[in-house]
Amino acid sequence: MTQQSTQPFHLPRFYMPYQARLNPHLDEARAHSAEWARGMGMLEGSGVWERSDLDAHDYGLLCAYTHPDCDGPALSLITDWYVWVFFFDDHFLDMYKRTNDREGGKAHLDRLPLFMPMDLDTPMPVPANPVEAGLADLWRRTVPAMSFEWRRRFAESTEHLLNESMWELSNINEGRVSNPVEYIEMRRKVGGAPWSAGLVEYATAEVPASVARSRPLRVLMETFSDAVHLRNDLFSYEREVRDEGELSNGVLVLETFFGCTTQEAAEAVNDVLTSRLHQFEHTALTEVPALALEKGLAPDEVGAVAAYARGLQDWQSGGHEWHRRSSRYMNEGAVEEPSPLRGPTGLGTASADVGALLASAGVERLRAYTHVPYQKVGPSRLPDFYMPFELRLNPALDGARARLVPWAHRMGILGEGVWDEDKLAAADLALCSAGLDPDGSPEALDLSAQWLAWGTYGDDYYPLVFGHRRDLAAAKLCTERLSACMPLADEAVPAPANAMERGLADLWPRTTARMTPEQRAGFKAAVDVMTESWVWELSNQIQNRVPDPVDYLEMRRATFGADLTMSLCRMGHGPAVPPEVYRTGPVRALENSAVDYAMLVNDVFSYQKEIEYEGEIHNGILVVQNFFGIDYPTALGIVHDLMTQRMQQFEHIVAHELPVLYKDFKLSGTARTILDGYVEELRNWMAGILNWHRSVDRYRADHLASRTHGFVPDRIPATPGFATFASGMRPSWNLAGASAVS
Repeated sequence: MTQQSTQPFHLPRFYMPYQARLNPHLDEARAHSAEWARGMGMLEGSGVWERSDLDAHDYGLLCAYTHPDCDGPALSLITDWYVWVFFFDDHFLDMYKRTNDREGGKAHLDRLPLFMPMDLDTPMPVPANPVEAGLADLWRRTVPAMSFEWRRRFAESTEHLLNESMWELSNINEGRVSNPVEYIEMRRKVGGAPWSAGLVEYATAEVPASVARSRPLRVLMETFSDAVHLRNDLFSYEREVRDEGELSNGVLVLETFFGCTTQEAAEAVNDVLTSRLHQFEHTALTEVPALALEKGLAPDEVGAVAAYARGLQDWQSGGHEWHRRSSRYMNEGAVEEPSPLRGPTGLGTASADVGALLASAGVERLRAYTHVPYQKVGPSRLPDFYMPFELRLNPALDGARARLVPWAHRMGILGEGVWDEDKLAAADLALCSAGLDPDGSPEALDLSAQWLAWGTYGDDYYPLVFGHRRDLAAAKLCTERLSACMPLADEAVPAPANAMERGLADLWPRTTARMTPEQRAGFKAAVDVMTESWVWELSNQIQNRVPDPVDYLEMRRATFGADLTMSLCRMGHGPAVPPEVYRTGPVRALENSAVDYAMLVNDVFSYQKEIEYEGEIHNGILVVQNFFGIDYPTALGIVHDLMTQRMQQFEHIVAHELPVLYKDFKLSGTARTILDGYVEELRNWMAGILNWHRSVDRYRADHLASRTHGFVPDRIPATPGFATFASGMRPSWNLAGASAVS
């Protein structure tokens, strides 16, 4: 009689297309890491591990699987790093999570960056515990072999890994389960996979600095990270949730969000995991080669990127194999018995189920390309939006409305066959600005409305001209020309060739006149991030590819102009708030939750406009429909729930996390007042955006039915100098509290 499983769910069928391989230096790494851990004080007497714990976890096997090709000394060093990071995790659990000692945990974390100096001649403190001793030793042994740029990136990912443990501790103290978007973001930092990607570079080849922070390389790292973490969540659910009381587990997050069974949540997590692996492959095969050509990488640099990508694949397959066998995890049924209907079995063959791979390719991968555009969906359905903040409108609204029309004429926005005055009136962009900046001067309100008009015009023009022509090269050239319209100093600016360039050339000097050089450079970088995201949308449009859900949400912030919006807001805050405060998890989460709420508001209102009239694929409701295979009303319900939880997360951060942040940074009264004002700006921003969508004709069914849609302008621009905010809502910037709409 078969014994009943005690596991909380059956492990799902994993998509794993890469074969696991084992490094021949495994025994050397095992022996070395055991002696090293004892020498650092991590074993007997530490109160955390005994030698039997280290042997049972078998980090040597993990590293031998995940780094199959490096030599013996490199494998031993990498294994020591993993022993250290798992010891840190268990030590932090015992010392601070189980005891709810937030103050002690922060003091512990605050010291660790002192053991990662950029200059190795910088003296380190005397280590006070095994975590500090291990980090000091590893840093000295590792970083001399790598460039300064790699050193900086690795230190950054290590600090994220350490510091975001406080986020987990705060959630345990509050008994709070995060929402899915928040969880994915924070798991990347606290889960350590970006840190692991740095060690993949150490083991294979360092990525060239010229592309290390590009979108394609970032996506490789992020998809790698998400897949590693979600796989770990499936295997570790029983230990983390049932034994440790952990709340940071993807299965628990989806179980809570959807109100479903644990098994259903596990299957959904596996679907997201599979989607992230498909995104990794898509990026590696399409975006990375294009990046190499665009940046003119030398053959050895191309080889380094390829070796790094292969190293990330090896980590996926090797990490999966280790999870199937380590005593640390729930893995009953993970190592399956041989079957005549399956391929080979045994070590390294977890990916050899050909039937499963074919089924996955046919159902999960191809579903992204099967959307039929221009389907009739009827008027957009509007839920009961959760909006706890009061709307206020700028009293200078009527004047801004009157002055926007002649400005649009002067820029040529109403003279190229895409917009006329009726279409501009239907958007009523001055109304949006009036809600975003209720206290701004008439001049600031005019500038905000003009930015909105420029962006919204591009939102309509870009997919029509470049999308219908499938002209990716022209879109890239257009992005370059727009960037040239934003000089940082005395660079020559090209003569504007069309309305987009003319509008940006007019707005740029008026917006940046009082900025410092650093602010101007940051502002330009934010615009560039946005325009590059338009090219990403165009590429998907040409392929008829509905984006992966995680990639969509993150790139939507870029197409929405979130970085641009926030940089403009901060520039008025002055030096009282240290720059590092804006880089903290709570502030970034505050901004992202506000942006996500606003951009999903747009997706809800613009659904009919985009799906039925424009053949658009970049809409959150459609992405959810496509991913889960569900209908419009059901997908709308999921998006509405996510919007609501993002708003509630915003309120939670303001009520619980910002006061702790103020205390941690010992902020002055002036700095606290400034940040409180920033919160109010974001409240105005969200309330103003919702009001604008409710008020304008742009998204109403009767207005849509009365206009011609899907046409290409009769005058194609002589030079490809146009750029756009891709469809849906895109940023506006009010200069007291910059903002985004379209």
